[in-house]
Amino acid sequence: MNKQKFGIALPIILFSYFLILMDNSIIFTSTLKIAQDLHMDAVTLSWISNAYTITFGGFLLLAGRLGDLIGRKKIFLLGLGLFGLSSLAIGLSQSSVQIIIFRAVQGIGSAIIAPTSLAILMDQYTGKMRSKAISYYGATAGIGSSVGLLLGGYLTSTFSWRTGFLINVPFTILLMLFTIKVIQQTNVKRLRIDYLGALLSVALSILFVYGITEHHIMMIVASLILLLIFIVYQSQINDALMPLSLFYNKIRSGAYIARFTFMMGMLSYWFIVPQVMQQIYHFTPLQAGIGFLPLTIVNFIAALYLPKLMERIDNGRIMMLGQMILLIGLLVSALLDPTHGYWLAIGLPMIFVGLGQGWLLAPLTSAGVHDVDQSMAGAASGVTNTMHQLGGPVGLSIIVAFTSSLTPITVYYHAVMGFIVAFMVIGLIAIVWTQRHYDTDKQ
Repeated sequence: MNKQKFGIALPIILFSYFLILMDNSIIFTSTLKIAQDLHMDAVTLSWISNAYTITFGGFLLLAGRLGDLIGRKKIFLLGLGLFGLSSLAIGLSQSSVQIIIFRAVQGIGSAIIAPTSLAILMDQYTGKMRSKAISYYGATAGIGSSVGLLLGGYLTSTFSWRTGFLINVPFTILLMLFTIKVIQQTNVKRLRIDYLGALLSVALSILFVYGITEHHIMMIVASLILLLIFIVYQSQINDALMPLSLFYNKIRSGAYIARFTFMMGMLSYWFIVPQVMQQIYHFTPLQAGIGFLPLTIVNFIAALYLPKLMERIDNGRIMMLGQMILLIGLLVSALLDPTHGYWLAIGLPMIFVGLGQGWLLAPLTSAGVHDVDQSMAGAASGVTNTMHQLGGPVGLSIIVAFTSSLTPITVYYHAVMGFIVAFMVIGLIAIVWTQRHYDTDKQ
């Protein structure tokens, strides 16, 4: 492949990643309609998200490493197939049990697509082309989530919540056909698959996410015990599912922490802001989706400009700049009273949030796979995506645990935004630490 041109491979990678992120955001603006159609109460309804989150988080490490061991193209096609079939089944679901089961299967498909798509990107491109491709990949993470809110509101209001899932089917078919034709199979070293490590990683992730989402302390404790066992076991074997050497590089380990705290804050932001729009401003689901346009548009423009910015400023400093701008936008949102109106309290701060997010996610993604050996690209991608996926439910669960008793929506909003700002401050500390090691590497 000519590595001086992106060709059709990059659109395949980006659009597959975009689909899974968009689809997860659609849920935020579709839950009320789903509850009405399938007669679901609040507890059952929460499992539409929980089932997906648990399997997504549980299978990321395994999926990323399997790509290294048996071939990324094969695993990628498997993920696309699972995602498409489960999307069809969700769109046709007639009961709460059906939609929850199929959402769990969809989470497995997404867990395969997310790390494998990033690893394929690293196979396809080198040098500056790889840096640009990673910047587009990272930007897709923010844009996909924001567009999902807008598209979910439109499809739910205009057609049906089912449309948001059924639309995935033709897209996944096209992606599979293009993948078969365009993406080359990687050279695979026939190594032993770490089945015990895979079992431990899936079990501990499922226990952790379940414990967090259901506030079940014993489940969380059990997952932490399994984590210690998993780490000890991984340190003692060759061909580990999650090579601990990934964490020896301080740039990568700092990026993992920053990625985790980013999602702690941003998932909570996407959770609270639509509520404010619908309860205080009486927006419809479609209007709430449109309400995210300032963030989405600025994020998109920032992503387009990012490759040029990366030619002038190193990755660590862009990461720092993005985090600081994002923190400013969230801090302003936390301080302003939402009753002052959408544009002042929500819309204008969103411009900073969108700009910061647009300049943060791509550098974080690049730092997460910094200087990694090609044979471990899938594992590094799996860890990066695991941090992204697990951070959200952890942050949201902490917020719900401490703020669920606050009934006035304005008080609730300020409390939630306060937590979000705190998460982002921790992320800034991690990024400052990462930047120091970028500077050390140059010396």
